[in-house]
Parts: sequence; C-alpha cells; structure tokens
Amino acid sequence: MTQPTVTIVVVPRERFSCTQDSLESLYEHTDFPFQLIYIDGNSPAKVQQYLQTKAQEKNFKIIRTDYYLSPNHARNIGLSHVDTKYLVFVDNDVIFSSGWLQALVTCAEETNATVVGPLMCEKQPIHQRVHFAGGESRIVTDIKGKRHLREKMYKQGHQVTALRPQIQRTQTELAEFHCVLVRKEIFERIGYLDEAMLNTKEHLDFCMTVAQAGGKVYFEPDSLVTYVPGPPLELSDLAFYMLRWSDAWTLASLQRIREKWDLSEDGYFKTKYKKLGVRRISTIIKPLVRRLSFGAENKPLKRMLKSLDRKVNSYLTNRYAKMLPQRKLQLKPILKEPTALEVSR
Repeated sequence: MTQPTVTIVVVPRERFSCTQDSLESLYEHTDFPFQLIYIDGNSPAKVQQYLQTKAQEKNFKIIRTDYYLSPNHARNIGLSHVDTKYLVFVDNDVIFSSGWLQALVTCAEETNATVVGPLMCEKQPIHQRVHFAGGESRIVTDIKGKRHLREKMYKQGHQVTALRPQIQRTQTELAEFHCVLVRKEIFERIGYLDEAMLNTKEHLDFCMTVAQAGGKVYFEPDSLVTYVPGPPLELSDLAFYMLRWSDAWTLASLQRIREKWDLSEDGYFKTKYKKLGVRRISTIIKPLVRRLSFGAENKPLKRMLKSLDRKVNSYLTNRYAKMLPQRKLQLKPILKEPTALEVSR
C-alpha cells in the first residue's frame, strides 16, 4: 500500500469535552489517506479511555502526558514523531467537512506552499460564521524607526454562504493553528515551534518565521472546518482551561513576541494587557454570577469572584512552572521525511 503523505497531529486547545465530537468528525469527513498522532495532555479518565478505545479501533498513535500542555509544546511533541511530507496541526475542538484535507494537500502541491490554511469558521451552528479567511502578519516600521506588529484577519464574522462565491485560493501572510497544513521540510530550517510562546500569538510568530525563511503561506477556501470554542463544559475541564488562558502565560507570550521581533510596546500590546483574563471572566465568572444571582448582574459578587480567580490563576501557573522542568518530555531531533528511494526500500 502507498504510504500516507500526511500526518495529522491533534493537540488539546482549551478543554477536553469536545474530544469525541471532533475525532468522530475527523474520521467521518476525511477520505484522503493520513496517519494520526493524538497528543493527550492529561485528559480526564473518561476521555483517556475513549481515546485508547478509538486508537485500538482506528490504529492511531496516542502520546499522553500526566501534565497539561501549552499548545506549542503539544505540537512539538507530535512534530518530533512525524515522518511524512506534510503534517496538519489540528486543535481538539475542530469539526470538519468533506474534502477538507484533500483540498489542503492539493493547494500545497499545486502552489508549492509551505503552509496552507482552510476557510475557518467558528462556533455553532458549524460551517456558517467565518472566523478567518486569510490575513496579515508582518512587521512595519514607523518614521521614528519603531517596529510594530501588523495583524489582520480577513472576513471575520461573515456568513459562509454569502462569502464563499467571492473568495478563492490566494497567497496570504497568516494561517491559524486551529487547523493548518505544513510542509514538514520547513522545520529542518526553522527548528521546533517556539515554546516560549505559551498561549497567544504563536501563529503570528510561526508565519513570520516561515516567511523569513523563504516559505509561502496560502489560504484555501475549498477546505472548510469549524472550531467550536466554549466554556469548560465539565468540572474536569476547569483547571486546564484556567491554566491555558492564564494571565501569566498571556503576559509571557506577549513579552516573548515583543523581544523576539524587537517590537515597540505600543497600543496593540497595551490593549492586550488590559484584556488579561477576559476569557475566564466571560466563560466562567459571568455565567457563575448569573447562576448564583438568579440572572441578576450582582457586581459585588463579580468583583469577589474576579479577585478569587486571580489568586487561583496565580497558584496554578506557579505550581505548573515548578513541576514542568522535572516532567517535561525531551523532544527528539526533527525527523527528515523519507525520499521515494528510501520508501521503496
């Protein structure tokens, strides 16, 4: 049998409660041959058991850690085991549509693209509201010589049915890690993904690094997928969600991209600082306040819970930082994809 040319690497995004829906969708809507490496970052017992059962049924590889994973750390673990021409990084809350993978590979083959991103939708109902249809990611220098980050996502909020006839495959500057195909060879030039980028803007850093190395990024609208964000639906999701969107991880990521690309601490970053904790507030604190207050806003309770959240958040990140050096998996050297001659042997 012909060996697959694509390895799909699934990583945890922010919760585990979408695991089954996403994986079932992957197998239902993917006809193009692929290998699968599933990175299980300390999922709760019932999710772990589900994955083990599916791995035996579908013959895919699970790599499990007994600690939570930052996104680039999880992707790097998967990357270290990939030996195909292409890989696709996918978050564990993505729902797919028929032909999605074939379209990404076709685009890469026809354009010699290094990175290909799909038409990305968000939320439910699936495949209706556009999250991302290409974008911009580059450094601009002002008249004073200060460097600023230019980030723009195209067509966010548009309806797919109205937008789809107007858009076509195009070279772009930005793709998102929700779902992205990458030519494996690029990692032999740029190395592993930057794990100092803990939870935000890592896709900007990656795409700019690819461009700096001479690679090309494409947007392929014939590939349609949806990521389904949401509150941590189960109690077992809470600790991971709070760590994933922690203030400490966000600040560290913003500081890393500033220092790495010599960026000015301008309004872009100051706005990000002001929004620290916004995900936890909107998905955990506000719903809890409404529930405890029978639908009322209850500002004093909200302030108290926000204060408690900051303390819990600080505890989680400090504990994780102390634990990680002793338990973190050591990455293998990046594997070179086999040549046709090596495969035939």
